[in-house]
Amino acid sequence: MPSNRRDRRKKNSRRLQAWFSLFALAGTLVLFGAGAIAVYAVSLDRVLVEKFSGRRWDFPSKIYSDSTLLYPGVNLRALGLERRLERLGYREVGERVSRPGQYRRSAERLEIYLRPFPYAAGPSPARAVSVHTKGGRVVRIEDAVTGAELPSLELEPELVAGLYQDVWEQRRFLPLEKIPALLVHAVLAVEDQRFFEHHGIDPLGIARAFWTNLASGRIVQGGSTLTQQLVKNFFFGSERSFRRKFREALMALLAERRYSKRKILETYLNEIYWGQNGPQGIFGVWEASRFYFRKEPSELSLPEAALLAGLIRAPNAYSPFRNPERARARRNHVLRLMHRRGILTKAQLREAEAAPLGVVPPPEERPDAPYFVDFLRRELLRNYPEETLVRDGLWILSTLDVEMQKAAERAVREGLEELERRYPRLAKSGAPLEACLVALRPQTGEIKAMMGGRDYRQTQFNRVTQARRQPGSVFKPFVYLAALDHAPGRSAVRPTTLLLDEPFTWEYDGRRWSPENYRSVFFGPVTVRTALERSLNAATARLARETGLERIRSVARRMGIESPLPLYPAMVLGAVDVTPLEVATAYAALANQGLRATPFAVRAVLDPSGKLVERRPVEIHQAVRPEVAYLVTHILEGVLDRGTGADVRRLGFLEPAAGKTGTTNDYRDAWFAGFTPDLVAVVWVGFDDNRPVGLTGAQAALPIWVRFMKEATAAYPSRPFQPPPGVRLVRIDPESGKLATERCPRSIEEAFLEGEEPVEPCPLHRDVLF
Repeated sequence: MPSNRRDRRKKNSRRLQAWFSLFALAGTLVLFGAGAIAVYAVSLDRVLVEKFSGRRWDFPSKIYSDSTLLYPGVNLRALGLERRLERLGYREVGERVSRPGQYRRSAERLEIYLRPFPYAAGPSPARAVSVHTKGGRVVRIEDAVTGAELPSLELEPELVAGLYQDVWEQRRFLPLEKIPALLVHAVLAVEDQRFFEHHGIDPLGIARAFWTNLASGRIVQGGSTLTQQLVKNFFFGSERSFRRKFREALMALLAERRYSKRKILETYLNEIYWGQNGPQGIFGVWEASRFYFRKEPSELSLPEAALLAGLIRAPNAYSPFRNPERARARRNHVLRLMHRRGILTKAQLREAEAAPLGVVPPPEERPDAPYFVDFLRRELLRNYPEETLVRDGLWILSTLDVEMQKAAERAVREGLEELERRYPRLAKSGAPLEACLVALRPQTGEIKAMMGGRDYRQTQFNRVTQARRQPGSVFKPFVYLAALDHAPGRSAVRPTTLLLDEPFTWEYDGRRWSPENYRSVFFGPVTVRTALERSLNAATARLARETGLERIRSVARRMGIESPLPLYPAMVLGAVDVTPLEVATAYAALANQGLRATPFAVRAVLDPSGKLVERRPVEIHQAVRPEVAYLVTHILEGVLDRGTGADVRRLGFLEPAAGKTGTTNDYRDAWFAGFTPDLVAVVWVGFDDNRPVGLTGAQAALPIWVRFMKEATAAYPSRPFQPPPGVRLVRIDPESGKLATERCPRSIEEAFLEGEEPVEPCPLHRDVLF
């Protein structure tokens, strides 16, 4: 018996020891686990502090177009002003404009309440203006409050693109005190009703969501707090796992311990995703308000605030643009939640539920200039690191004119389609027919439009800046510039000087070169004007031989041709490789009376607060004398009126303009370069693989140029080329080159350097009677 008792005691003792060991082990594991969690929490806390206290977001730099300048004489319809206002988010109202972003039309008056904007010349405040028109053209601009006349006004630039790393997150930070209370109440009502009671996670909310989802048989409500959502967006993205949920909950607790509720709420409202606008992700209250309603957040009504709050869970599923009924139901659900919380009265609820959605669809036509943006980005990278451009939220004010850019896109696309319809062989095989177009403001070098090819999605190769092609006869004006710009004591060449257009051989470096005319037709003695107007190769080559290759190359260099120009005779007929941008730069110097402006795309750079970081200066250099530039320009006007570019007038472009066709001998490249006093445009057409196009510049490139220029210049008053001091315009007989008399059957106005104009009357038509 005693033995049995001893055995039982020993057995019980062993059991107690086992339980003690088990509890000790459990305690050790708990302590170890708690220690591990504590260590892990410390590391997460460090990550959290680094994110919240440092850079919370990367702000892509925004690229803006040039501002739109209105002044007396501008045609508002041709300018596309209403399209511009729509893209900028201005709202038309029926009553008097009362706040920024509104406009009102009447028969001959347009009222606009301009928004404030930090222009390159300095910030401009919000103000109301009245634009008076007659026949669609501006006749007077005045301050709507004081009635004072204004010489002009600027309409703010349009957002064109963003410079971003992976995703274009469109966001503008707004402090909590500037976010309307109604919107804050709406967000808390639908996303986290106990936000100010919990400490990062909400067990009651999780339980409520569980039972709601169970009763519905599907997931209709989430249990995550607003703080958890913020942590998830900041650190975890779309990852789904228990480990992620644990880390999310732990970091939410840590965030609530470290930061105030106001700080967390402010960060959340600036962080949250609210939808997609093309390539742009809409993030934060400010962008959401502008995107859906074209309003500042402070202007939001109660139903509009409720709609935004309802979108947070699933912006695409509840999109008022795609699913207006679902959006309305979701908005009204938010309103009812606000009513239950005592935020709204019954009357306010009924009124808000009955209100229309009020959203304003984004414009179908978006600014899009990918070739220009690529060029601008390269220009920026000369002075700014890539990281600065994609993270620091700079405002890049560019030179782009959005309406001109769209005109360029249409001209290239429709022009190539028309060529392929007329000449089906161009679309049959191999690489597609390509074209490019670039337009500059000659006085400044501002690039107003750039199309580097027919489709950026197919190829990002920018032919305006990267393709080096032979310009053909587009090069010839540099020959005539060099010849007409004679020094004192040299034999004077004038527009009326006779050249021999006959076959000849140019011997150089032991070699021989014989230039051929188009279709081997020669005209004998012709004037300098006729030789350039008709683009005669033999006459031009003879003039070049007398002028000298070195002199011609020097002039081309000064005008803006930077590509290598080997000194052989064929250079003078364009048998060299250049880029269309170089050609545009050189022709802009002609339009600007010999002053060459360096082309550029960046006007100014501002920091996110609107403070000026950099303003790009206009770089001007005197390339040739203004008198000589005008002489060549005057002859190039004749190219359009009588010469190889006469189709410009036949196709309906009647503004004062000058230009030159260009075709290579093997028809691989077709060009047209032309300009008015205020706009230069160059068009190239060809195949990337150098197959012959089989068309002249007049057939292939000129029609595209006309399409563009008719649209690009329609809004602005036209003006003629003005002769500078030192130039005399006289009327001559084109056959003799002498002063025209009443007996001459035909006469033209010719330009001469002062002192070189003819003084003798025409001797050829003395016997002609009228």
